[in-house]
This record gives sequence, structure tokens and C-alpha cells, in this order.
Amino acid sequence: MDVFDMLLRGAMILALLTAMVRTCPKPCHCSERGGLTIVQCSSRDLHAIPDDLPEDTVTLQLSSNHITRVPSQAFSRLWRLQELDLSGNTIESVEAGAFQGVTESLRVLDLSDNRLRGVPKEAFGRLHAKISLSGNPWHCECVLQEVLRELRLDENTVNEVSCHTAVREEFAGRPIIQVLDSGVNFCSFQRKTTDVAMFITMFGWFTMVIAYVVYYVRQNREDARRHMEYLKALPNSSHSSSKDSDTASTML
Repeated sequence: MDVFDMLLRGAMILALLTAMVRTCPKPCHCSERGGLTIVQCSSRDLHAIPDDLPEDTVTLQLSSNHITRVPSQAFSRLWRLQELDLSGNTIESVEAGAFQGVTESLRVLDLSDNRLRGVPKEAFGRLHAKISLSGNPWHCECVLQEVLRELRLDENTVNEVSCHTAVREEFAGRPIIQVLDSGVNFCSFQRKTTDVAMFITMFGWFTMVIAYVVYYVRQNREDARRHMEYLKALPNSSHSSSKDSDTASTML
């Protein structure tokens, strides 16, 4: 094999690898702008995030589909991803580690107009992206409060991120940030609820212990009474001995 053949085969392998990296999902449209790969998958009737996305994708449009969840490590191969649009889907859950692998590169994330009520603490990791979360039926409670405090929310839509429901009904319908800025701490409500639950549990156990002690005492009293009655029913040994002595004296 001469040098030319080696170079030719190397070029073919490189071209094959490049084609594999740039493979575009069938229902989507891929294009390049200034050497950057843009993947357009909006309004393609998708029910899940494609798993054969080009690894050099910089912009990924997945809006207006029927995606219901963002699984763990869904974008871990897309190390150059900067913009991700998941708005207008039916997403109900974002799993822990969903954005693992793109926490440093991602700059814009749109999750608006979905069905999110809450997310786990580990869902976004250390994401630095500007995030849009408006138009979701959020349930305002302690975990959501802690998650939001770690995120960089889009200032243009932050006031549209509202409590659909909350641990206290008085906060339903109000913007989450407005509620938190007023000094409300959802975690304190949760602690109070936990304290009440613990008190009720402890009271229940205490009642059971008292009931057992009362039963035990009454049972012992009943046993003691029966024992006394049994002893009284026994023949008097000293009285019998005296009668026997009198009989013997009479015979003598």
C-alpha cells in the first residue's frame, strides 16, 4: 500500500465520520450558517426528542411538538449546543441530569408553554443559560423555590411565571418572583406542615402507649382479684389442725 492509498482511505474514513456526525433526523431540517449547524424540528409531530441529532448542533428548535418529557442526559452528546427551544410542547417532567453535558455551552433555554408543575433540584444542574419558564401550571412549594433561586430567568418573561397552585391558596395566580420578593418562604410552610404531622404521629403513639398501660393495669388487677378469691376458697389449714387435736383429746 503506497502513501497515496493510505491518504485516500484516511480521507474516506474522515468523510464517513463527518457524515455520521452531521446525520440529520429524518423529520427535521438541518442547515449551516457560518459553519454552525442549525437543526429545525419545530412542528414535526414529534413525541420524543430525537436521539440521532448532529453532534455539532449549535441551535436546536423543538417547539410546537408533542414531547412529554426531557429524559436524563438528553443532550449529553451536543457539547456545542447554545440555543434550545422546547416551548409549546406537553412536557410534564424534566428528569435529573437532563441538561448534563451542555451546562457550560447552553446560553438560551425555552421551556415556556408546557405542562410543568415542578422539577427536581438536579434537573438543571449548574446551567448558566437564560431560561424561559412562563406558561406552565407551576405548583409553588419549597423545592420549586430552591430551584428558581439557582436559575437565571429570562427578564422579559419572569413575571409570567405564575403559581397555578400553591401550598397556600392565597398565592395561586400570582407571579412566583413577586411572591418570593415579598418575603414569603414556601419552605417554612412545609416545615410547619411536617411539624404538625410529626406531632399528630407522636400523639397517636402516646395514646397507644397509655391505652396499653391502662389495659395492663386493669388486667393485673383482675388477675389479683381472682387470685385472692381463689385463696379464700381454699380450706383453712390451721382450723383443720385444731379440730383434729380436739378429736384426739376426746378419744384419750
